[in-house]
Amino acid sequence: MRLFQKAKRLGTWDPQALDLSKDAADWAGFSEVERDFLLRTLVLFQAGEEGVTSDLLPLIMAVAAEGRLEEEIYLTSFLWEEAKHVEFFRRWLDEIALATGDLAHYLTPSYSHLFLVELPASLQALQRDHSVEAQIRASVTYNMIIEGVLAETGYHGFRQSLEATGKLPGLLDGIRLLSRDESRHIRYGVFLLDRLIN
Repeated sequence: MRLFQKAKRLGTWDPQALDLSKDAADWAGFSEVERDFLLRTLVLFQAGEEGVTSDLLPLIMAVAAEGRLEEEIYLTSFLWEEAKHVEFFRRWLDEIALATGDLAHYLTPSYSHLFLVELPASLQALQRDHSVEAQIRASVTYNMIIEGVLAETGYHGFRQSLEATGKLPGLLDGIRLLSRDESRHIRYGVFLLDRLIN
């Protein structure tokens, strides 16, 4: 329950409450190359958050089927936080970048394969198979690869770049807040894998 207590204390930020007014002014001053770079990066973040939000439910169901109430309770906050991350990026893309059209062309083939094939397959397998092996595959894919390697690395580098430039403070605040959420998600993955393996 420690992760759930932290989620209640630290995870209750609202994407709609973040001040993006300075971001709009900064965005207006960027060159087309800078805008394209930012848009490309943010579309990948948004698509990733949408993917993990859409695919988490089978893990919650598998944990619930085993009667692990404390984990199930935590995972409901986990899912809520992922939905919040989708809302944050969607808000920024809509209000600041005015990127409301189809952005799928920013997704590379390898990115698409990971998020549209591997991630859903590993989690959806839990609808049929609650075995230790299936749960390990789902957690490694979701918590370790997607969140622990890709998201954590991407957010860290992006956060450092924003801090160095002093631009887009609303985006930076959101990245800091969602990174804090993601650290709990990765910790849960470590806990889950330890429980499953040991």
